[in-house]
Amino acid sequence: MTSRFTELVVDCRDPERLAAFWCAVLDFKVIDRSEGKVEIASWVPTADEVRARQMPPTLLFIQVPEGKTVKNRLHLDVSPIDASTEDEVTRLLGLGATTTDVGQGPDRSWVVMADPEGNEFDVMRTLAARRG
Repeated sequence: MTSRFTELVVDCRDPERLAAFWCAVLDFKVIDRSEGKVEIASWVPTADEVRARQMPPTLLFIQVPEGKTVKNRLHLDVSPIDASTEDEVTRLLGLGATTTDVGQGPDRSWVVMADPEGNEFDVMRTLAARRG
C-alpha cells in the first residue's frame, strides 16, 4: 500500500492574491475555489481525471488569520523554461516577489525569493536551451 502526493497546502492571509501570483509564475489555472480556499494546477482536469486521480499535484491556498512568522521548512524551486535566470527574477519581481536572504551566502547558482506573503522559494538555473 502506498500514498500519492496530491496537493501542497499553503496557509495564507489572501488566497485569491497568492493564487493569482503563483498562476502567473507557473502558468497554472484556478481549478477550484470556495470560501477561503483557492486551488490551482497545471491544467483544468476533467471530472473523470479527478475521480481517477490522474493529475499532477495541485497547490491549495487556504486562508488563515495569522501572517507568516518564521522561515519556511518547505519551499518550492522553480526553473525558468524560456528565459535566463536573471530575466525570470526580474519578471517575478514585477509580479510582486522580493529577493530575500535566508542565510544562503554569496556565490550561489540560485536566487532566493519570497512571494507576496513572504513564503520563500528558489529560482534555479534556466532550462532554456542556450543559443549560439
